[in-house]
Amino acid sequence: MKRTASAVWNGSIKEGSGTISTQSTVLNAVQYSFNSRFAEGVGTNPEELIAASHAGCFSMKLSGVLGEKGFTATAINTSASVNFDLAKGEITTIHLTVRANVPNITAEQFQEAAADAKANCPISKLLKAEITMNAELQ
Repeated sequence: MKRTASAVWNGSIKEGSGTISTQSTVLNAVQYSFNSRFAEGVGTNPEELIAASHAGCFSMKLSGVLGEKGFTATAINTSASVNFDLAKGEITTIHLTVRANVPNITAEQFQEAAADAKANCPISKLLKAEITMNAELQ
């Protein structure tokens, strides 16, 4: 399976702008710029898209891990916070905040499943940044 996305950039780093599109067209010429990346400008940015990818990937992986253990979550809510260190010019940490409702699971079983999902979701495996997590049952 292969998925694709594309980006177009026009102009200098600070004054220019670009668009990002995905194969599915969920993102179709979505604007991004220096300000949307490093300030509070309108549009998206690569770090925001990584956060969205990681949150989505983790939630699906956790659902799969729970299913392998005989549990079905009624809800898994994950947010990902990406820290971009401007001085280093790199993403240094990603923090996952997970809230899940999983009937009949113990806190220990849930923590084991969450740790497995954190270590093994494909986006976690892809990233070299430190990944931290708080996971809570609701």
